[in-house]
Amino acid sequence: MKRLFPSLQETATLGSVFRRFPAKLGPLVAQLNLVMRGESDLTIAQRELIAAYVSGLNACAFCHGAHSVHAQAFGVDVGVIEAVIQDPLSAPVDPKVRPILSYVSKLTRTPAMMIEEDAKAVYDAGWSEDALFDAVQVCGLFNMMNRILEGTGITEYYLDPENVEEHQLAPLRSEECYTEFGRQNGVTD
Repeated sequence: MKRLFPSLQETATLGSVFRRFPAKLGPLVAQLNLVMRGESDLTIAQRELIAAYVSGLNACAFCHGAHSVHAQAFGVDVGVIEAVIQDPLSAPVDPKVRPILSYVSKLTRTPAMMIEEDAKAVYDAGWSEDALFDAVQVCGLFNMMNRILEGTGITEYYLDPENVEEHQLAPLRSEECYTEFGRQNGVTD
């Protein structure tokens, strides 16, 4: 942790930030749960992979670690996530997912450079506009979450994605995973 906010202890976590600013983060919890666990043409595993990927591109160790673990809860091997970070075009993922990963990579790195061909590649792979919009939302939310974490000095996730156990993964499979996090940290009822 970096001491960027004096009101946060040296051992602060994301939960500490949520408890410190509950009024401003409450609506974010609802949006996170809707985007990450709500109905979508993208599977939860695919959305969590996108979250881990975007966070890896941004070098946000907390979110990259956390969403690597979330993706594991839905069957994505941590090695696949790291391979996607290294080279999404050769990573062992469903080829249909590659254009979405390219899209969110470009949207993260050079958002003003998005062009019709970027979207066309996603549609040509068989995805709907709804799926692309969901990918855009995941990308946007995690670019924002990365900045919230880095901007408040929270830099380390408490689990090692290489050594996570089933009892740690099980709660992440809940349809209310993000809402429950908010509830545990005083931002939702």
